[in-house]
This record gives sequence, C-alpha cells and structure tokens, in this order.
Amino acid sequence: MDATPPTGISAPFGPVQAPDEGSQIRMAELLASTPRGRSYGRLAAVGVLAAGWHGEVPPRPITQARVVVFAGDHGIAERGISAYSPGASLQQATEIRAGGGAVQSMARAADATVRLVDVSLDHEAWGEERVSRSSGAIDVTDAMDAGQLERALEIGRKVADQEIDAGADLLIPGDLGVGNTTVAAALMGMFTRTEPVAVVGPGSGADDEMWKRKVAVIRDAMFRVRHLRAEPLEVLRRIGSPDIAALVGFIGQAVSRRTPVLLDGAPVTVAAYLVHRLADGAAQWFIAGQLTPEPAHLLALQKLDLTPLLALEMTTGQGVGALAALPLITSAIELAGDEAALRAGDDAEREPEEE
Repeated sequence: MDATPPTGISAPFGPVQAPDEGSQIRMAELLASTPRGRSYGRLAAVGVLAAGWHGEVPPRPITQARVVVFAGDHGIAERGISAYSPGASLQQATEIRAGGGAVQSMARAADATVRLVDVSLDHEAWGEERVSRSSGAIDVTDAMDAGQLERALEIGRKVADQEIDAGADLLIPGDLGVGNTTVAAALMGMFTRTEPVAVVGPGSGADDEMWKRKVAVIRDAMFRVRHLRAEPLEVLRRIGSPDIAALVGFIGQAVSRRTPVLLDGAPVTVAAYLVHRLADGAAQWFIAGQLTPEPAHLLALQKLDLTPLLALEMTTGQGVGALAALPLITSAIELAGDEAALRAGDDAEREPEEE
C-alpha cells in the first residue's frame, strides 16, 4: 500500500487509531481452535475484523447500520458520457427522499436506514448541507475553488459526527450523480499513473461513442493535474467533485472516530483511497462489500489491500452493492459470537475435572 503522504499534506480530520490488535488475536485464536470455527473461511476473517473494531471478544452485533448517500451533479455530464441524462441525478435523489429507489429497498431488506445528502445537485437546495449547483467540467476547469472544497469536506465530517452521535455502529457511504464514475476514474488514473483507456469503465452502461468521450474527458482532466500527484487534496479540488470531497470528509471522520465503513463502488472506494492517502491506518476500518466492473474500483481496492465479500458487478451506486453484503457481515459476527459461547461452555465443563 502507499506510504504516508508527504510532509505538508495534512488530513482534514482527526488521527486514525488502529483497531484493537489484542481482540483480533484472541478472536482469531478462538475461531482456529475448533473444526467448526476453522470452517468459516472468509466469514471468520470478518469476525476477527469486527473484534478489533469493537475491542471485544466476541464482537458486538451490528444494530444501527446507516447508509448516507452523497448526491451531486457534474459538469462533465453534459459531454454525453452516460446512458442517463444529466437530470437523472435529481430524479433519483427525489425518489430516495420519497422512500423509494433501489437503496431504500435494499436497506429495508438488510435492516438498515438511509439518509440523502444533497451536496451539489443542479437545483435549488433541499437543505443546509450544500456546496454548489453542480461542479466544474474537470476536463477544462477546476471542479471547485478552495472554499468549496473545504465546505464539502466539512459537510462530510459533520454528517459523520451526526450519524455516530445518533448511534450508528456501521456506516455505508453511498454515491449518486451522473458522471461520478468518470470523476472517480480520473482521480484514480492520476494517483496510479494509469492510462485513461485502462481506467475508464462502463459506468451506467456507456456505448462505444460514450466510452470514447469518457476517455477524452479523463485524459484531459489527468493532463491538467499531471504535476500534482503528491498533493491529493489539490487534485481532488481540481478534478474531483463536491460530492466525492464530502465522501472523503465523511469516511475520514468515521474512521477517526473508530467507526467501521462498508464500501460500495468506484466513487466511494476512490474516496476511501484518498482518506488512506491522507491518514495512514485508515484502511483498517474499511471492509469492501462488492466488486463492480469499474477498473478504477479494482485499482482502489488493490491499493487498499481489500478483497470484496461479493462480486456482483452492480453499478447501481447509492450504497446498494454494499447493502447486499451487509447480511454477510452481521452473520459473521453472529457466528463469532456463537463460537465464543461454545468455547466458553467447553471451558466451563472442563474446569471441575482439572480441580
């Protein structure tokens, strides 16, 4: 994984403490001590992770998983790079606000709740958590000015604090906005020195002509910041977007407060990678839900050394793919608890014999 960022680049959130290593070791040893525990495969690893997050063996059940969808429009959507029209962002956001859409359906199935944050949709604002109407077209201009970047980061931090203070014990950041996978691809291409043709993905279902336009947008955006690879926040300001910046603030604040984050697709995972660039150790609080067909998503996962629980190839965004993996996480924690109880019972039975 990448090293700590160069001197002079500071994280816009607090320091990140490591999960409790002792609890992880004890949980791993407990699971490895019985044939059943050894049979759980990658679910056992999730139980070990959760023990470290909670500092307890067995880990506590997840009781308040919260999805927060950060919505924003992007100037590059006018380039014809998506199967959706630019106005689709607002339509989908309106649907979510009304309790509909894929994320609301999946959240109900997974016993989670949903919050929508309008960061930069191209309309009159719904609330105070707002940066701008859309953002700059990153192939020819900056996405944000310095004040807007700080505002977006602050929105993310504030929302994370609100959700954690309200009792959320697992946060699922979601993304919504036509063109956001193109922005994520430009960012990841820049940070990994990957050619545009290798980092561009299908997005919402781009045809060949759309794909060519996406490559051109990513190429031109990457060229504009070619000398700034060591300055992740400046790259984010120039070729990112307010909604992705808010995701960075949200994820960074969550892990600085020792709250695990379940990752979904490319925009969210690229934001998590930026948090990792800004704060060493942040990735220990991440768990990857599912793999999408976006090359930028895979690149970010590789940089974070994360293996998704599922490979669903879902490009829905909004945290939907992560919600599909949530039952696996809650089940893994239940299995870890059952195994701990079984081991405790066995120890109790043996104790009189040893006396």
